[in-house]
Amino acid sequence: VLKASPTIVYSPYIPTTTRNKTQFSKPIFHNLNLQLRCFTRNGSKSRLFTTLSSSPISTTESIEPPMPEVEGEVGKERFDWYSQWYPVMPVCDLDKRVPHGKKVLGLDLVVWWDKNENEWKVFDDTCPHRLAPLSEGRIDQWGRLQCVYHGWCFGGNGDCKIIPQAPVDGPPVHTFKKACVAVYPSVVQHDIVWVWPNADPQYKDIITKKKPPYIPVLDDPSFSKLMGNRDIPYGYEVLVENLMDPAHVPYAHYGIMRTRTPTVKVDREGGRPLDMKVKKLDINGFLGKQDWGSSNFIAPCIFHAFADVEVDQENGSATSVKAPPPNRRLSLIFMCVPVSPGNSRLIWTFPRNFGVWIDKIVPRWIFHIGQNLILDSDLYLLHVEERKIMEIGATNWQKACFLPTKSDATVVGFRRWFNKYAGGEIDWKGKYSGALPPSPPREQLMDR
Repeated sequence: VLKASPTIVYSPYIPTTTRNKTQFSKPIFHNLNLQLRCFTRNGSKSRLFTTLSSSPISTTESIEPPMPEVEGEVGKERFDWYSQWYPVMPVCDLDKRVPHGKKVLGLDLVVWWDKNENEWKVFDDTCPHRLAPLSEGRIDQWGRLQCVYHGWCFGGNGDCKIIPQAPVDGPPVHTFKKACVAVYPSVVQHDIVWVWPNADPQYKDIITKKKPPYIPVLDDPSFSKLMGNRDIPYGYEVLVENLMDPAHVPYAHYGIMRTRTPTVKVDREGGRPLDMKVKKLDINGFLGKQDWGSSNFIAPCIFHAFADVEVDQENGSATSVKAPPPNRRLSLIFMCVPVSPGNSRLIWTFPRNFGVWIDKIVPRWIFHIGQNLILDSDLYLLHVEERKIMEIGATNWQKACFLPTKSDATVVGFRRWFNKYAGGEIDWKGKYSGALPPSPPREQLMDR
């Protein structure tokens, strides 16, 4: 089992692997074989190509690389960051016995379990008394959220239940509107707590009008749904574009993630040309097409990659999408949450309908070790990269970066969406200037 567990730490882009002879002397884990031929390109040998001219660099002719293909751009609506659902945390990482402080879109939130209504609640993480963080408090014996500073208690609707300092025979000051806590609309979907980042009473029933993005595979009982999450010291936009970029995997994660060996190997790591494109880009996101499958960016948080073909479990061969079962399916789902300038949160899950038994007997921390090691391996370079992008300005990103190959198509697609519909910035509602926080020493940055 322990030998098998690393095989479910998938490459989040091209889930194929080349096994050496020291792995699995007998095919006892046949169902975990990730050599899925459906992800392998057919045809002639691939070759490394470049658009660089052979002319001397001093030539007066401007060399303009072909831009990765983007289809179907539409009008210039403005993306409203505060009219969207945001994933806060997987339920599996929340303890019902205590309140949890979380930040989303610059908002300080407290997530807690209301046992009286049997549901998760999301409040403003501020006690109306002296502005102490409610996330430092506790859940009292009556199931109320209690502030740790002076003991004020609140019910699931944000109403103040008791002010210990108020005389029992005095005026009921706890009923005043100013004694209430702001409540954000929230819902549990796909075993994740989601929040609507506007506490205005007009949005109290927003769930009846607009729901969080629905991903059917996460509700399919035949699929595994092991989840992880982590707060990361670089911003939302860098996180999103990095997860959309398969070309960095053999380099930034060399020796950690196994990728397919190309027909023509030009270097030790095995980088190769990738035929990628983006289509149907609009204010809601875009669709992506790769040689191994498809992807979908659902603005602002979700990147979902999946294979276009199914795999016969008996012989591992690729078949058409209309092939009869049994079939193997694997999805890669990343939820990227803007936290504050220079900080983001990633929630990830890789649903699959094969080897499901592994998640039932292998401890979850083994899964976490592999995934966090992957995140660690390019954390520092992305942290530094973000500061360089900030220096040139987000809207100048495409001018400053040289993007001559199709492997950058989804990254360009995201930046085009981000610049076109969001003006190249997240709306922090004036809470932040947009400046990045000071960069700590590398050792401190990497300390998780």
